Amino acid sequence: MRYNLSMMERKTKLYLDTSIINFAVDDRTPAEKLLTQNLIKEIKAGKYEVFISEVVLLEINKSEEEKRKELFNVLKEVNPEELDISREVRALAEKYVVEEIIPAKHMDDALHIAAASVNDVDIVVSWNFEHIVKHKTRVAVAAINILKGYKALDICTPQEVIENV
Repeated sequence: MRYNLSMMERKTKLYLDTSIINFAVDDRTPAEKLLTQNLIKEIKAGKYEVFISEVVLLEINKSEEEKRKELFNVLKEVNPEELDISREVRALAEKYVVEEIIPAKHMDDALHIAAASVNDVDIVVSWNFEHIVKHKTRVAVAAINILKGYKALDICTPQEVIENV
C-alpha cells in the first residue's frame, strides 16, 4: 500500500474502549497490562489522537470506588477527547445489532464502535475478544460502515497498534 504525505503527517486517531482502561491497571493479566501500558506511553508521547465516549465513563462509574479512582487516573494520563453518543451514533449501533454483528444485550459494545465510526476515528482499540476484536466483527462493521457512508475503521488490540512491542 502506498501512503501519501498527508496520511503520514496526520496522527492516527484511536478510540479506547473500557477494556483498555481496565487492563492498564489489572494485575491479573500481566502480559496484556504491559502491552496496554506501552500503548499509554506512546499516547503520552503524542503519537496518537485519543478518544473515548460517555459509554466508557458510564462503564467506569459502575466500578467499585477504589478501582474507579485508578481508572479515572488512567484517563487523566491519556487525556482523551470525549465523543457524544448522538442519534446518529445510536442509529449506527442499532444497525450493528439488527445485522447481528453485536448481540442486543451488548449494545454498549456496538456504541463504542459506532461512536468511533461516526466521528472518523481510525482504530477502535480493545481487549474485548467476545464481541469487538473478532474477524467477523471487523469485516461486518467495515461492510455496514461503507454502506452507510462511513469509512471502514480498524479494530485492534494494543499489541497490533503499538510500535514498540
